[in-house]
Amino acid sequence: MKISINLKTGDVADSTLKDIIVGIDLGTTNSLVAYIVNEQPVTVKSKYGKRSLTPSVLHFSEDGDIVVGDKAKEYLVSHPERTIFSVKRLMGKSYADVKKLNSSIGYEIIDQDTESLVKIKVDNRFYTPTELSAEILKSLKSDAEHQLKTTISKAVITVPAYFNDAQRQATRDAGKLAGLDVLRIVNEPTAASLAYGLGLDKNEQYKVAVYDLGGGTFDISILQIEDGIFDVLATHGDTFLGGDDFDRAIMAYWCEKHNISIEKMQEDAALNQAFRLAAEEAKIVLSKEDTFETNVGSYHLNIDKTTFESLIAPLIDKTIESCVQALKDSNLTTTDIDKVILVGGSTRVPLVKRRLAEFFGKTPDDSMNPDEVVALGAAIQADILAGNRKDILLLDVTPLSLGIETVGGLMDAIIPRNSKVPQRAARQYTTSVDGQKNLRISVFQGERDLVVHNRKLGEFTLKNLPAMAAGIPKIEVSFILDADGILTVRAKELRSNVETSVEIKSTYGISEEEMALMLIDSIKNAEEDVKKRALLESINEANNVTLATDKFLIQNQAILTAEEIETTTSLNEALKSSVKSGTKDDIEAVMKRLNDYSTPLAHKALDINIGEALKGAKM
Repeated sequence: MKISINLKTGDVADSTLKDIIVGIDLGTTNSLVAYIVNEQPVTVKSKYGKRSLTPSVLHFSEDGDIVVGDKAKEYLVSHPERTIFSVKRLMGKSYADVKKLNSSIGYEIIDQDTESLVKIKVDNRFYTPTELSAEILKSLKSDAEHQLKTTISKAVITVPAYFNDAQRQATRDAGKLAGLDVLRIVNEPTAASLAYGLGLDKNEQYKVAVYDLGGGTFDISILQIEDGIFDVLATHGDTFLGGDDFDRAIMAYWCEKHNISIEKMQEDAALNQAFRLAAEEAKIVLSKEDTFETNVGSYHLNIDKTTFESLIAPLIDKTIESCVQALKDSNLTTTDIDKVILVGGSTRVPLVKRRLAEFFGKTPDDSMNPDEVVALGAAIQADILAGNRKDILLLDVTPLSLGIETVGGLMDAIIPRNSKVPQRAARQYTTSVDGQKNLRISVFQGERDLVVHNRKLGEFTLKNLPAMAAGIPKIEVSFILDADGILTVRAKELRSNVETSVEIKSTYGISEEEMALMLIDSIKNAEEDVKKRALLESINEANNVTLATDKFLIQNQAILTAEEIETTTSLNEALKSSVKSGTKDDIEAVMKRLNDYSTPLAHKALDINIGEALKGAKM
């Protein structure tokens, strides 16, 4: 059988118009899915309820089952250590980025290496935000299939405009793990503008400010819409500012009022979550009423609208500062803006609307449900990709991901599939061996996690690197893909400026059947690929930890006690053994024990070494 494929989009042409492509808003607080009916976007209702919003909450039962949404939310107070929320805040982040969240959550974020991507521990399993997000996407996919009575395999997923490459790739990987072919990652403000009907008429021109204040993230985007083309002129925001912070401000007010310490809140996870849910309810009530009161255990909690607004005013001021910066970056003033549209449930707070009206000098448009507007826009974008709307221009995109081979034979996609062309992207890498002088860079095209399953495009060697310890060199690999599909790959060691490049032509030199099979293969093997990638990444991380531990023991032998040396050595050897025969979770568990034990020793050694250095400086 011959399979026809569109080389520009990478979609299988025979099925594009028959398949339903859904739009998904994967949110911090709530997520939802939408699709097109009679040329109009509609949201999918959860099969467990009558509303379209699915809380972005997961609960892990003791027998290993995973519950998502409203049912999971019921366990936030009774089982906070097994109930995960605000996963989007962790996407593409390291522990150093998110450690301030520890005081307000009941589950455990693992501190293994402040530079590594964060992990969440439940029982003896270690989960990445990508895996957890995949569970939410699986639930949304199931809801859509239940309502539409058909299999859903293709989707458009939205992300904040300021999401970086790591966060976008993590979102794409989550979709893949959920069994979805992610045709496009769409910026949330673009999706919101589409939902409001902006850009659908090619004769209209707009400059639009999209103010998106969700549960955990905020961004302001300035868009220029002309001839059906959406151009993000500027975006600004904060990945750690949203309605959750309004809730925390109320919680802090109540804690101060009742003399409850931060330490008590951290120790009593159930009380912490009960207060958080009460604060969330207070925020919603005070958007319509003047007072709120409730009881949580022995605590009588109350707050009025004036106090609430005084608590959140500094947070809203921060969003206005972002508006100022976004306008400055786009070389526009408030008078240039034709429309201000609101996205995110937190924009229902009256003070937000008042401050925006004062700043922009015009009343924000809140005619659409702010919780649903992004998903509805994603559904319209999906409809465009399905070929059902010919009046909106979609720029050319790469049909398959382009990347390089990293340690363990992993494929690291530098330009993901469906990225706009022309495109330029870069990532930084380092060496894994002391004194390494040459680095071979192998370029691959494909969707599988292991390069052995992808197509090799070429390779070259970055030579004459200065001899440095492993991990010290900073090697930037840049991909430049021009409008003709010619890929140029450059590698540069940033400390020494050693540089080389190669031009790779015929990027699309794959038969239609081969490309279709590669795409189908990537979906079919997604779960197995992710498991293999996770294991290899754990092995790579463990190897780095054991190497660093061996060096630490040698360098600090005089400082450490015999017992400390013996215990650290024993744990390090256990980690080396787990790499040879263990599973991902076994490796993670042993690595955690080693890190928990060795971190205080590292702090002690650092203090002693600094003290000795200061003594030497005085002499």
